[in-house]
Amino acid sequence: MNTTSSIITRREFVKVVSIAGGGLVLGFYLPSKEEALLPEMVPTTSLAPNAWLRVDRNGIVTVTVARSEMGQGVQTSLPMIVAEELEADWSSVRIEPAVVDPKYGDMTTGGSRSIRSNWLPLRKAGATAREMLVAAAADTWKVDRATCRAENGAVLHPTTNRKLSFGQLAEKAALLPVPSDPPLKKPDQFRIVGRSVPRLDSVEKVKGNAIFGIDMTLPDMLVAVIARCPTLGGKVKSFDASKALAVTGVRQVLQVESGIAVVAESTWAAMRGREMLSVAWDEGPNNTLSSADIEKIFEEKSKQEGLAVRKEGDTAAAFTSAAKRLSAIYTVPFLAHATMEPMNCLVHVRETEAEVWAPTQSPQWSQRAVAGVAGLPLEKVKIHTTLLGGGFGRRLMWDYTAEAAEVSKRIGRPVKVVWNREDDMQHDYYRPASYHRMEGALDSEGRLTSWAHHVVAPSISAQLFPNQPRQGPPDAVDGAAQLPYAVPNILIDYVMANTPVPIAWWRSVYNSQNPFANECFIDEVAVAAAKDPYEFRLQLLPPASRLRAVLELAATKAGWGKALPSGKGRGIACHACFGSFIAQVAEVSIKKEGSVKVDRIICAVDCGQVVNPDTVKAQIEGGVIFGLTAALKGEITIKQGRVQQSNFDDYELLRFDETPTVEVHIRTSAEEPTGIGEPGVPPVAPAVCNAIFAATGKRIRRLPILDRS
Repeated sequence: MNTTSSIITRREFVKVVSIAGGGLVLGFYLPSKEEALLPEMVPTTSLAPNAWLRVDRNGIVTVTVARSEMGQGVQTSLPMIVAEELEADWSSVRIEPAVVDPKYGDMTTGGSRSIRSNWLPLRKAGATAREMLVAAAADTWKVDRATCRAENGAVLHPTTNRKLSFGQLAEKAALLPVPSDPPLKKPDQFRIVGRSVPRLDSVEKVKGNAIFGIDMTLPDMLVAVIARCPTLGGKVKSFDASKALAVTGVRQVLQVESGIAVVAESTWAAMRGREMLSVAWDEGPNNTLSSADIEKIFEEKSKQEGLAVRKEGDTAAAFTSAAKRLSAIYTVPFLAHATMEPMNCLVHVRETEAEVWAPTQSPQWSQRAVAGVAGLPLEKVKIHTTLLGGGFGRRLMWDYTAEAAEVSKRIGRPVKVVWNREDDMQHDYYRPASYHRMEGALDSEGRLTSWAHHVVAPSISAQLFPNQPRQGPPDAVDGAAQLPYAVPNILIDYVMANTPVPIAWWRSVYNSQNPFANECFIDEVAVAAAKDPYEFRLQLLPPASRLRAVLELAATKAGWGKALPSGKGRGIACHACFGSFIAQVAEVSIKKEGSVKVDRIICAVDCGQVVNPDTVKAQIEGGVIFGLTAALKGEITIKQGRVQQSNFDDYELLRFDETPTVEVHIRTSAEEPTGIGEPGVPPVAPAVCNAIFAATGKRIRRLPILDRS
């Protein structure tokens, strides 16, 4: 990406200042750092407004949020940034989800980017509005601007003890010149940012009034479910709908791109009708594929020379002269997203326009998909992003919106397509499996002299966008190529191993698997060097490293080095991703029958300036539980071209009695905010596996843990 594309003028930044409904409306541009990614999927303009700040006559501050709310708290944290610089009364702040529009730029919610990409622009927007309101008050009172200040939703003139609310000043402020360079507050002046405040969406959720995608209804709406081929890449050969059409409430049965759609007056009728379908499937070329076949593919690929993505020193020579040489194979399986709200989408395609209500992480990608299916220009497709009952990357995909558009177009009615749990589990875009060949070398004094990590895995970008060249290293080495340890000889290489299994982004993406190999193997090397795993890591991390700082904090809070009772073990792991730094210590118990119980996870995180501490803690806790569920139990297996798991009975979640105590310690930082939704996941599996070794002497190199312990 050309770095000059992110440079904007003041006039471009503050795009519109006008009176609207008797209030101050301030629009501003947010340059997208990700516009070069997937260019065929995003607007071609390099800059577009992606947020609106509105102050009305009643003093209500409305912030339009152009990111999806899927439980991560973005509908509170983004308004907090605006309100901080605006000096708003937090109780007067309201949120308004954005409808897809090019003026908002990139609206994708993923990669833990919402705060870090909006931090400075949102601060400037709030500061600009604040300065205009203060100028309006000074002009009203005919006093020096410097003698006035904004505070808690009003402008004060302390000398004369006068006060005007933002609502009283809004109209006049809208007519004033836009300040060229509004001053920003210093962190020690923050009164909203950095404080735990109640989430703005909590009340509606507690009352049951919050609208998720699956809650949406429209007059004259029908419901559809789709019968999909059980084999990967299979399709419909023929079908008999006579029994399905005999089910009360079933209106139509039609073949669509993804299978056979049963359209009915209710979800129950549609699902009952699907059960009565008689379908002959063309199972396609993958009907004999198995997990064992895929593992053999990975193993054979691992013998090939890979693409070197990081090469420092001479690993071959270092291995030849090593006093001790170690090697190990680590593998991780395919995983499902298993969002609590299965996929769903409500679409009404008309002749000249379409309207969509979807729980999507990528409304613009869905807009493009619907436009393609409906044969409409992008601007004629209106996307309403509802609340999401979990996303984890699954709702970045647009398959479920496209199929809803196809059904609606075919029947000429608004249609909500609903997936059940089995649909969701067996027709997911899965977290890739991967295979890791690790090698390390120690000299005679136990120093790590060489490190090699040979990654074999499918590439998400290559599967989803095969015709788009990728800038930089392959996506599959994320979290491996950035090895943080100071080793004189390093080789990280990659062999692509795509399979027929559909894959996509999963919480923390490749950082959910490459650090598993890294952080487990560094433990193996430490033990071979007869050194404490924590101390060994410290020796390899620079003194000023932020990763080192959180590692020390986690170890201190966990009481690292203190003896544990027999049958218990303590393990440690750390990782940097999405701009943040995190370390975790896991404590486990080994029961008499050999089963593992994770008792405690201690986390230390540096994510820069914290906007809402409660949100940070919740995201880390959620990431730990998400990652621990996957590490202990998660595995998608393939047999005869079919995904074998179908529901939570055979793709289990962590239960309450299995859930450890999770402690989160936030390291104070003056750096700009970084990502927090995903960094909690990567260290979990290696910390737990290292703890199991500490308790039992047994290495876990293949996930899930409960199948190996």
